This record gives sequence, structure tokens and C-alpha cells, in this order.
Amino acid sequence: MGLLDKLKGELIDVVEWIEQDDTVIAYRFERYGNEIKNGAQLTVREGQVAAFINEGQLADVFEPGRYTLDTLNLPVLSTLKGWKHGFQSPFKAEVYFISTRSVTGFGWGTPSPFTIRDPEFGVLEIIARGHFSFHVMDPARFIKNVVGTDGEFTKQEIQDRLRKKFVTEAITAIAGLGESFYQMSGRYDQLSEALKKRVELTFFETYGISLDDTSIQHIGLSESSRAKVESRDEALFADSRIGNYERVARADAMKLAAQNPGAGGFAAGGMGMGMGLAMAQQMGNAMNTAPGMGPGMGAVPPPPPVIQYYAYINGQQTGPLAVGQLAGLVSSGQLNLQTQMWKQGMSSWAPAGTFGELGFLFQNAAPEGPPPVPGSGE
Repeated sequence: MGLLDKLKGELIDVVEWIEQDDTVIAYRFERYGNEIKNGAQLTVREGQVAAFINEGQLADVFEPGRYTLDTLNLPVLSTLKGWKHGFQSPFKAEVYFISTRSVTGFGWGTPSPFTIRDPEFGVLEIIARGHFSFHVMDPARFIKNVVGTDGEFTKQEIQDRLRKKFVTEAITAIAGLGESFYQMSGRYDQLSEALKKRVELTFFETYGISLDDTSIQHIGLSESSRAKVESRDEALFADSRIGNYERVARADAMKLAAQNPGAGGFAAGGMGMGMGLAMAQQMGNAMNTAPGMGPGMGAVPPPPPVIQYYAYINGQQTGPLAVGQLAGLVSSGQLNLQTQMWKQGMSSWAPAGTFGELGFLFQNAAPEGPPPVPGSGE
């Protein structure tokens, strides 16, 4: 082999990155001590950018395309190296290829419960989880603050750093909303969008990346906070049953009075109403008395188990939901008589209006639509 052939063998005339692993985000073009030939061909494929680094300083960045490496295409590197116009010598420079495709599969979750101030319950401990994906938007910032001098930078190398940062931002964002747990449990889509806007700014400024998708998949309660919420829900459910009994007693008494006009009928109606209200009051006293308390009461039977429901809201299954959570969804307009629901023991989903025990939730709800026009035949 002649001297000229030996020199040609030490020069690189093609610079490219053929991706073989979709988990690699950054790849440093390996020269193994060889020099890049003046006039070499640079190929940047779709979903890539190429960045030239000179002694740790970013020089030129190339978008997808094919380039001839000379002073015209390397203006910054030419200045840094002090090249004269029309240089003919080979040169050395680090070349990094950065993938700009979306990097998916990043799950996040709070490692332990964090506290929020709930307008209904006071301080609650909640947990949250979801996922996100991103792509590199600013290669220079990404190389400087993330890749460093790593010859090959993979998804696994960045996921812990990004996940920790994301969780910190998510906790701050959720705690700062000032919304109740019930409100948040039915607004995952809106909360996800708000979280994306908050986190994306930090991620771009710190890492040079842009979020493609951000999702909150679950917001739940710690064991102690769940017990606190369920206790309040049980009390509300018991109060609603007593209230329903009082309304039925009043209605029955009025019917009796209407069927028996005159003083005697009125007296009968009043007596019936009084008996009904007295029975309702006795039920309330019994339900509010602890076991073994009160003269002659004896042991009060334990309350029935709390029923947990599931609802199909905003195109996705939500649950399990206690009665108090259902009340919050009704008040926010997300749950109505036609919403499909399910509970343990049912063979299929059914409209919420068919759940008799939940009728009190919809007593003050607006009707589903206007009444038919008189004479329309409907």
C-alpha cells in the first residue's frame, strides 16, 4: 500500500448515523482518531439533526439533508478554527447526531402521598400517576445540559432524571389548583393539559425538550384520607335516607288529609304526619347513637357497607366512586340520569336514573331537555 492510499484510509469522507436502536436519543459519530476529509459528505436522515462540536463549544447544526462539508456549510466551525477561505486540510471535530423523534413510554407517579387543602375535607393526602412523552427541540441545550460527553445517550439514562423533575412539577401544580378531590377526579383531561403547560416550560429551559403528551391517569387518596372521606360519605348517605323518609311521611299525611276532609280528616292527617316525623326522628337518633349508648337502646347494628360505583364519564371509566363523589359530579354537570353506571353484582351497565338508592342526588338537577310543545303529538 502506497503512502497516498494510507492517508486516504485515515480520512473519513462519509459522516452519517444509521439508527439501529430506537432507545438511543444521542449518538456521537466515532472517528477512532481519524480526521474528517475536507469535502466529506454529511447525511442527516429524517428524525435527526447533526451538531458539530469544537473543543466543547457548539458550532454548526444541520437539519435533515445531504451536505458537502466545506467552509460554506461550516461557517461557525470555520471561524472557531480560523480557517481561511478554500482550506484543503482534513479536520477534527466531534459530531453528535440527535434523534428528534418522539420518545414515549415515560411513566410517572408520586413516590408517597402529598397533601392538598381540600375545600370540603380540609387537609387530604393524595397520590397521582400518569405518563408523558417528549422530543428534543433544542439540540444545543440538550447536548450541553443532558448528553455532555457521553458517546451514546439512551432513553434509560434520562428517564430517572426526567421522571423526578416531572413529579416535582406535578405535585406543585396539583397542590396549587385549590380544587376539591371530587372536582379533580372528574377532570383528568383538563388537569393533564394544565400540567403539560407548566412542566413543558421547565423542561425546555432545562433540557431543551418539548412535551408531546402529558396524561394524569389517576388521582387517589391515602388510606387515612380515604377513611376520612368515606366516613363523611356514610354520614351524608344516612342523612339523605332520613330526609327521604320525612318527605314520604309528609306526603302520606297530606294524602290522608285530602281523602278525609273536615276537622276529623285534618286531625288524622296531622296525627299521621306527626307519627311519621316521630318515626323519622327516632331513626335518626338510633343512627347517631354509638353502640351501647343511651337508655334502653342496647347495641346498634353496624351501618351497611359503603357501595362503590363506577361511571362512564368523558369517554372513560371512572371509579370506584363513593356517594359523596357522585354528588360532586352531579353538581358539576358531569353526571346525569343518562350516564352509564355499574356497581358490584350488576351484570351490565345501566343509566344512573335506574339506581333507586341514588335518586336523591338528582332531585335538584335540571331536566335533561325542554318539555314537548303542546299539540305537537309528542
